[in-house]
Amino acid sequence: MQVMGNIALGLAFAVAAYGLLAAVVGARRRRPALVDSSRTAAYSLLVLVLAANAMLLVAILSNDFSIQYVAQNSSRETPAFFKILSLWSAHEGSLLLWNLVLSGYLAAVAFRFRGSQPETLPWALAAMYAISLFYLFLVLVPSRPFVALDPAPADGRGPLPLLQNHWLMAVHPPFLYLGYIGFSVPFAFAMASLWKGSLSDWWIRTTRRWTLVAWGFLTVGLTLGALWSYAVLGWGGYWAWDPVENVALLPWLTSTAFLHTSMIQERRGMLKLLNLALAITTFALTTFGTFLTRSGVVASVHTFANSLVGPAYLGFLVVVLSAGFGLVALRGRELRSAGQFDAALARESALLGNAWVTLTLAFMVLLGTLFPVVVEVASNRQVTVGAPYFDQAGTVPFLLLLVLMGIGPLLAWRRTEWRQLRGRAGVPAAAGALVVVATVAVGGRSWAAAATFGLAAFVLVANAGELGRIVTAFARSNRRFVLAAVPAAVARNRRLAGALIVHSGVAVVACAIAASAYASRTEVTLATGQQVTFEGYVLRYEGLRPRPEPQRMVLQAPVSVTRDGRSQGVMEPALNLYPAAAEPIPTPAIRYGALSDLYVSVLGFDDQGGRATFRILRNPGVTWLWAGGALMALGGLVGYWPRQLRAAVRSALRAPRLAEAR
Repeated sequence: MQVMGNIALGLAFAVAAYGLLAAVVGARRRRPALVDSSRTAAYSLLVLVLAANAMLLVAILSNDFSIQYVAQNSSRETPAFFKILSLWSAHEGSLLLWNLVLSGYLAAVAFRFRGSQPETLPWALAAMYAISLFYLFLVLVPSRPFVALDPAPADGRGPLPLLQNHWLMAVHPPFLYLGYIGFSVPFAFAMASLWKGSLSDWWIRTTRRWTLVAWGFLTVGLTLGALWSYAVLGWGGYWAWDPVENVALLPWLTSTAFLHTSMIQERRGMLKLLNLALAITTFALTTFGTFLTRSGVVASVHTFANSLVGPAYLGFLVVVLSAGFGLVALRGRELRSAGQFDAALARESALLGNAWVTLTLAFMVLLGTLFPVVVEVASNRQVTVGAPYFDQAGTVPFLLLLVLMGIGPLLAWRRTEWRQLRGRAGVPAAAGALVVVATVAVGGRSWAAAATFGLAAFVLVANAGELGRIVTAFARSNRRFVLAAVPAAVARNRRLAGALIVHSGVAVVACAIAASAYASRTEVTLATGQQVTFEGYVLRYEGLRPRPEPQRMVLQAPVSVTRDGRSQGVMEPALNLYPAAAEPIPTPAIRYGALSDLYVSVLGFDDQGGRATFRILRNPGVTWLWAGGALMALGGLVGYWPRQLRAAVRSALRAPRLAEAR
C-alpha cells in the first residue's frame, strides 16, 4: 500500500504541475484547448488524491502496521468506526484529507465552468493548482503518510483517546476542512482578477457564492466543535478560547465581513479594494491557522524548527501575503470606486459598519492568540491569555454588532428618512426594551447579559418582521395564502431571506452566550448511596460500575436524579481508560432541556470506587446555541439557493394555477 500510495501522490503532484503550466501557457498564448486541458486535469487530480486516501484507509482497516501512520494511529482493538476516523487523527493523515478536499473544490470549479469560461478562469485555475502543489509537497516530503516500518509491530498504539471518545469527530473535522479550504476559491479568483487586470464586478458575483458555501461549512464545523467540547471534555463549557478554536474563528469573521461588503460592491460598485483585501486575508488566515496549530508554535516557539512543516507553512504564508497585497498595491489606482455613500442612514452604511465591527472582533481574537507567542519570542517566558480578555474585549463590539443586524434590514439603499426608520423600528425597539426590563426585574446580575437579551430580541423581531413583509407582499401580488407563498417568496428573495435567517441565528446564539452568566456549578465528593441537593435536584451516587470494552475500560458512576419527589432517571457519567492515555478521558452525562441543561461529570474515584468526585452544573440556554448555529447554517443554505431548485419551486407553485385554468 505504501508504494501505491506514494505513486498516487507523485502522479497527483505531476498532474497539478501540468495543470498549472497548461493554464498559464494556454492563457498567455491564447490557446483554448490547452486551457481546457488544464481544466479537465482537475478531475484526474481528484481521482489520484482520492486513491491515495483510499489506500491509507484500506491499510488502516486491514491493520497494515508496516505503515508507520497506521501503527501510530490505529490498533487491532479499535472499533472500525474509529479506525476510519483515524484517517485524519494525526498531521500526516489530516494533510492527506486536506488535499482531497482541495482537489474536490478544484474539480468543482472545473465542472462549474465547463461551458462558459470567463477570461480569468485560467489564472484562477493556476492559483488553485499552485495551492495544491504546496499541499502535495507537504505530504510528499515533510509529512509523509506512507512511511514504511521495518520490522512491522504486531499491533498499533491506537488513535488519540480524545479522537475515539465520541462520534462527533466523524463530522467536526471534515466540515472544518470544507470551510477552511473552500476559501481558496474566492482567493484564486481575486488573484486572477488582479493578475489579469480584469477588475469588473464579475469576480465578486462569482466568488460570493463560493464564499457563502465555505462560510456555511465553517459555521457548521464551529458549531459541531463547540458541541464536541461540551459533550466530551467534561469541563462544562463549549468554548474555551483555545488557540485552535481561535484560528478557526478568524476566517469565519473575515469571511462574514466579506459577505457584507461584497453586497455593496454588487449593488453600488464600491469597496473593490476592501473586498479584494478581505478575500486575500481570509485565505491567508486559513494558512495562518494551519501554520499555528500544525507547526508546534502554539506549544512552544522552540519546537518550530524541529521539522520542515513549520517553515514550509510560514514560507507559503509569506508568499500568499506578498503576492496578494503586492498585486493589490500594483492595481491600486484601478481599484478606486467611482461611487460614494449618499447618506449615513442607508443600508450600505449598516453593511459596512457590520463589516468593520466584525473585523474589529477578528483583530481582538488575533491579538489575544498571538500575544503569548510574541512574549515567548521576546522574553523566553510563557504566558497565557484566557477567557476574561476575550469576554471583556468582545462585549461592546458584539453588542454593537447586534444593533447593526437589527437596524440594517430596516434601512433602504442609498438613503432612509429618519421617520421611516423610526416607524419600522418602533415595535422591535419596544420588544427589546421590554426584555431588558423583564431581565432586570427577575434579578438579572449582569448588565451585559441584560443588554444582550434586549438587543437579541430587537434583532429577532426586526428580522422576523422583514421576513414577514417579504412573504406577505409576494402572497398579495400572486393571490396566494401566506403559508403557501413562503417557499416561492424565499426563493425569489433568497439573499435577503437568507441574511434575515442568519441574523436571527446570531441573535439566538447571543442569547445562549448571555445565559451562561446565570449558570451555577458545584464540585462534591459522594460515597456510595450518598446524595446532594443542587438547584432543586437531588443526585444520589449509586456506586462504581466498570464496563470493559475492546479498546478501553469504562468506569461508570451512575447518579440517580429526583426532583420534587419524582424520579428523573439515572445519569451515567464515566471515566474512560485507554492504554495509550496517561490520564482518564471523561464522558459527562448531560440532560438537555429547552431552558437549561443538567450536566454531571465525574472527576475521579477513591476507595476503589466507594467514593467519587463530581462536577455538577446547571447550564441555562445551551440548547439555544445549537439551535442558533443550525439557523445560521440554514440561512447560508437559503442564500445559496441554486437556480435549478428555485425553478422547481416556481414550477410546483405554478402547477395549481395551470390546472385551474384548464
